[in-house]
Amino acid sequence: MSGLPDEGRDLSTQTRTFEPVPALEGPPSRRLPPREWARKNLFDGVFNSALTVVFGLLLAWAAYRLARFVFVDARWEIVERNLVNVLVFHYPRTELWRLWIALALLAAAFGFGSGVASRLRRVQVEEGRAEPTPQPVSLAIRRAGPLLLVVGVFLWFGRSLTGTLFVLGILALGIALHVVGRLVPPRLAKLAPLAALAGVVAAYVVITQFGGVHWDRWGGLLLTVFLAVAGILISFPIGVLLALGRRSTLPVVRIVCTAYIELFRGVPLITVLFMAAFVIGFLLPPGMDRPTLVTRALIGLVLFTSAYVAEIVRGGLQGVPRGQIEAAQALGLSPLKTTRLVVLPQALRSVIPALVGQFISLFKDTSLVLIIGLTDLLGVLRAVTSQPDFIGQGLIVETLLFASFVYWAGSYWMSRESQRLEARLGLGVR
Repeated sequence: MSGLPDEGRDLSTQTRTFEPVPALEGPPSRRLPPREWARKNLFDGVFNSALTVVFGLLLAWAAYRLARFVFVDARWEIVERNLVNVLVFHYPRTELWRLWIALALLAAAFGFGSGVASRLRRVQVEEGRAEPTPQPVSLAIRRAGPLLLVVGVFLWFGRSLTGTLFVLGILALGIALHVVGRLVPPRLAKLAPLAALAGVVAAYVVITQFGGVHWDRWGGLLLTVFLAVAGILISFPIGVLLALGRRSTLPVVRIVCTAYIELFRGVPLITVLFMAAFVIGFLLPPGMDRPTLVTRALIGLVLFTSAYVAEIVRGGLQGVPRGQIEAAQALGLSPLKTTRLVVLPQALRSVIPALVGQFISLFKDTSLVLIIGLTDLLGVLRAVTSQPDFIGQGLIVETLLFASFVYWAGSYWMSRESQRLEARLGLGVR
């Protein structure tokens, strides 16, 4: 037949041989010396050189004016005399020992957890499951630099020998537990997250239980950190569940999750905070105790942030190749295991920058609780300018600059940790 090859015809000539395509290799990446980098990026032409000089002079002038104001002209006595108010505000002064114990517990728990994680990393490198990455002491100092800078500024304003000794003792405790954690056998690796969780729970119990102080009496930086950390820890799992629900095959679940996400993403955070402060009480059954104002503010922050987290995670879920899911199904994994072991790890890994950006936004947005009557860090710094010794003296600039410094340090630290995690996971590297 005409459509079939001849029986005696050699078919070997019809077989094509495909040679593997070699991977494209670029020049080896290397860090240029500072002079070479400046010549290629700042002074590679007349126009760019002129722009570099002009903007360099402007930046130098702005840095000089800022440094002169901070170290010469500013009157920082408003912060020095109100440092305890800035840190805790209404927190009873006779119960401050609870905060010191809580800080020691957190330092011990996270120091031990980081030591165990470092031990696991070393084992993975020895077994060839991970690439070696240098971890010099200078790198650890740079990672904790923003937080150490804030603590140093607080100690400088406090000028308290007792407080300085307490801080150094807590730091030494964290380092000692880190060393202990590096000696833990790899089979006990599950102790790392359990130690961190146990430290957080123990710190909370010490502060609030056994005659302690409930969070409705907190204020200042303590309230800001509490709202930010609690908001992150609660909104993240809720956002993940909402993202999975929006991609569900069940119409009811998908519609409810989509409606929730679009509703709270389309409403300003200030409106959500007002709703949480004034509406939640009316939605509760008669006779039920209304939550405190701090609790209602936390609910508002969680409702708002979880919607944004859900959309970020949904973008990561859409980026997981369909072949990964089909391969998991071919191996016999259930839908739950496929989501937990295959889909979510890849999705969350790819959206780490966006997630951390949202958490940084939440940390800064905690300053909006001032509108509903809470005295967070910004609220305290605004209130102290009305004290009789400082009223009408125009010290609002100093207080706002100090608040900006604290918010910058926290945000920059989270950003640096995000970059470190991205580098360890190999994001952006093919």
